[in-house]
Amino acid sequence: MHVLNIDYRSSSPALFCQSLKDTGFAVLNNHSLSAQMINEVYEKWLDFFYSENKNEFLFDKEKQDGYFPFRSENAKGYTISDLKEFYHVYPWGRIPESTREVTLKLYFALQQLAAKLLQWIENHLPKNILQQLSMPLKSMIDNSPQTLLRILHYPPLHQYSEHGAVRAAPHEDINLITLLPAATAPGLEVKDTQGNWHAVNCDPGNIVINVGDMLQKCTEYYFKSTTHRVVNPAGKKNNCSRFSMPLFLHPRPEVRIASTLTASEYLRERLREIGVY
Repeated sequence: MHVLNIDYRSSSPALFCQSLKDTGFAVLNNHSLSAQMINEVYEKWLDFFYSENKNEFLFDKEKQDGYFPFRSENAKGYTISDLKEFYHVYPWGRIPESTREVTLKLYFALQQLAAKLLQWIENHLPKNILQQLSMPLKSMIDNSPQTLLRILHYPPLHQYSEHGAVRAAPHEDINLITLLPAATAPGLEVKDTQGNWHAVNCDPGNIVINVGDMLQKCTEYYFKSTTHRVVNPAGKKNNCSRFSMPLFLHPRPEVRIASTLTASEYLRERLREIGVY
């Protein structure tokens, strides 16, 4: 499996879409988001996760905003929970004041980039699939209250020994597309059609993009959602934390992603499957 590394400013949108079609993933470099902003967001949230204040922001099961404690979630089809804690950021939701300004700046910068990428994707859909969309892809995310920036912390592993427990078990994303600024450590892997796993480049400054299940449904499997995971590090790296912060692009709740299914209905179904709703 060869996930293409795409220069945002000089590579063709067709190359980006071909990588998504072939692998479900693409990696962007030379984009408009500054490394300084991304690093500052990581620094702010590191302080948050290592403080006791996080427990004042425990998540709301209905709204899905706030802090999800360690081992709150399991991947679909897995009974062992993942070795992670995380925070759900929505512009309308609760956000720790110390992180608010720079985090929302990142949120909206990623959202703006995502709209451009969705237009690239739509421009490269076959005509018969394009005609089946309920509306243009980038219009689906306009003013969506469900687009989510998830701040993830994977703690050091030396104190956790449960057999079969991993940082993130194999799964597919729920949404249209995911934009993931490079994590602070390696670990992300994608699965090819023969069942083999491949590491995804996480060089600083890169943004990883992947297809979610909603885009898969909207495009009638022209773009396919690829299984991926975050593996446990080996050796001394077990004692290091890992941070990542994917933006999950969701349609507005009423948008139809299939003739008989709205985005809201599908989201609730999937959240129940992973144990957080």
